[in-house]
Amino acid sequence: MKIAIISGSHRPQGESHRVARYIEKQLQELGVEEIYLFTLADNPLPLWDEGLWSDDPKWKSLWGPIRAELRTAEGFVIVSPEWSGMVPAGLKNFFLLCGNDVLAHKPGLIVTVSASLGGSYPVAELRSSSYKNTRICYIPDHVIIRNVGRMLQGDQPADEQDTAVRQRLSYCLKVLLEYTKALRAVRSSGVIDLKAFPYGM
Repeated sequence: MKIAIISGSHRPQGESHRVARYIEKQLQELGVEEIYLFTLADNPLPLWDEGLWSDDPKWKSLWGPIRAELRTAEGFVIVSPEWSGMVPAGLKNFFLLCGNDVLAHKPGLIVTVSASLGGSYPVAELRSSSYKNTRICYIPDHVIIRNVGRMLQGDQPADEQDTAVRQRLSYCLKVLLEYTKALRAVRSSGVIDLKAFPYGM
C-alpha cells in the first residue's frame, strides 16, 4: 500500500509541513509500506495552463515525476493551513493539475491546521470544490489541528488537548487505510469510465 501526503502550505517553514512529517511517522508505525510526501513549500508548481493538455516540455519535466508518484498512490492525506479563511492558492492549483486520472476513486483524509482556533473553512472548501473533476473520495472524518504551534511536538503529548488531537489523528489514519483497501474494488470493477465521463457535475 502506498499513501501520499500533500503538504499544502507555500511557506518553507510552515506548520503544515511539520504536521505532514508527524503523519508520515504515524503511517510508518501503522505499517504502511510506501509513503510519498510532497510539499508545496516555496510554491514549486507554476499556475495551471493549457500546456498541461498538450505535452508541453515544461509540464512533462516538472509535473510528470510528481504525477507518476501520485498515480501509484492508493490513498491521500491533504494537509492544509487556513489562510484568511481559505485554502492556499498553491493547493487549489495542485488540484487543477491533477485532472481526473491521478486521484480518482481513491480516498482522501483532510487535515487542516490553524495557528489559533480556526481551521474549519478549508475543510468546507476542499469538500465542496476539490473533488469535482479529480474524483477524490474524501472519507467522512477529518482532523482540525487548532493552536498547531503547541500540538504534535515531540513524542509525548503536552496536555489533554494534544492527547486528543493525537488520538483523533491516529483513528482517522486507520479509517483512511481501511477505505484505501475497500476502494481498490471500485477501481478494478470495470465500471469506472473517465473517458466517457471526464468531468464531474
